[in-house]
Amino acid sequence: MALRLGNREQMQMLPPSIEQYIPEDAPVRVYDAFGDTLDLKALGIEYAPDREGNPAYDPRSMLKLLIYAYSYGVRSSRKIERETHYNLSFIWLMGGLKPDHKTIAEYRRNNQDGLQKSLKQCARLCYKLNLIEGNILFLDRTKIRGNSALKHTWNKEKCQKILAQADQRIEETLRAAEAEDAAEEGEPSLVSIATQLLEPNRIKEKVTSIMAELKESGKSSVNTTDKESASFNGIHGAGSGYNAQVVVDDKYGLIVSADAVSAGNDIGQMSGQIDQAQEVLGKKPAVAVADAGYSDISDLKHLDEQNIQLIVPNKEQVKEKPFNEFDKRNFNYDAEKDRYLCPQGHTLRFIQVIQKTKNRLYTIQKSSYCLHCQYFGKCTHSKSGRKLERLPEEDLKRKLEQFYVLPENKDIYKRRQTKSEPVFGHFKKNLGMNFFLLRGRAGAGAETSLLSICFNIRRMITILGQH
Repeated sequence: MALRLGNREQMQMLPPSIEQYIPEDAPVRVYDAFGDTLDLKALGIEYAPDREGNPAYDPRSMLKLLIYAYSYGVRSSRKIERETHYNLSFIWLMGGLKPDHKTIAEYRRNNQDGLQKSLKQCARLCYKLNLIEGNILFLDRTKIRGNSALKHTWNKEKCQKILAQADQRIEETLRAAEAEDAAEEGEPSLVSIATQLLEPNRIKEKVTSIMAELKESGKSSVNTTDKESASFNGIHGAGSGYNAQVVVDDKYGLIVSADAVSAGNDIGQMSGQIDQAQEVLGKKPAVAVADAGYSDISDLKHLDEQNIQLIVPNKEQVKEKPFNEFDKRNFNYDAEKDRYLCPQGHTLRFIQVIQKTKNRLYTIQKSSYCLHCQYFGKCTHSKSGRKLERLPEEDLKRKLEQFYVLPENKDIYKRRQTKSEPVFGHFKKNLGMNFFLLRGRAGAGAETSLLSICFNIRRMITILGQH
């Protein structure tokens, strides 16, 4: 069988233009068209026309370059530079421009706010195209490592351990000098002693400064490389990084808003993230859905006051523990008399407000009721009788518990698995986003927004096609 062989030296009478490099239905044309829709002035990405020196690269082309590169898991500025030299789709997108890696890195670093705002314009475009409805929103998160090593994360225990080691080294150095002096082998060299003490004293100074920073900030730990990052434990062990939050629409699973927060958990995050999504779409969702990690009642109260229905189970509901007839939920609360009635009909009266939590404390009217009750040992083991705490938002907690167990709401909750969770699979498996390149919360937020834009464009191509 004859073979088709290439010939690199074959001459062409009319060399093709860059435009002819890429077919009409190539995905890169979609990214190019999306970049043309962005309002750079609103993003705060502009260039000074009176700037001296060499002409600046077109900021719109640079933004297109970053979005397209991230869409294929190319995040390193050096690798992006290489693509502009050898990858035909990159060459076409840039019109032959070939910025070096320093220019690419500087553009990304200097336009972090603009990159975050780009996602807003992307979501609003999807809303105009009826790809986002904004009626049911799903909130989820994933932990992504920051651009800093774990060894640079310090807590109080680590500081105390290193200080003790430094003190021990100082003590050993001085003891050795005293022993040498006592042996009358000549006076120990002051220069030598000072040199040996230099390193442990430097360590003590550094650690003392870190301890002062911990005390001032009130944080349990601090990373000296990326001070805004948070410490957390993930499936790959302990690390330091950011909690990437995304709000996803129910219709096609497109991302409405995204953020990166400096927190190891999701407590207190839901209201702020849903408010951000409302600001993007200019409308209030009918329903907001999240997992038990977001079940902070004081935070959810803000959304409930806006008449947004919340499908957020608490941790007890997720664990689905066996029925316990002596659970607090089976004690009847009499709001008029501000008291509880236990399953046996005995009264638990209000005692005090706990100052630390602001919870209201209730206790059995007579401890003998509990001591002589047939269920003593099951309901309570305390000789002073059963006690209950009532949250300031207890009514809302009960309301959310009852709302979650409705069959139609459980069906909506299950849709999280096909709406918000695939986002992070795409981020990490397809786009290789296992750690942030940019430091600081703003940098992590910018990269999260870039990834979200990439996800949305990929979904738009799937839904609408490439034309």
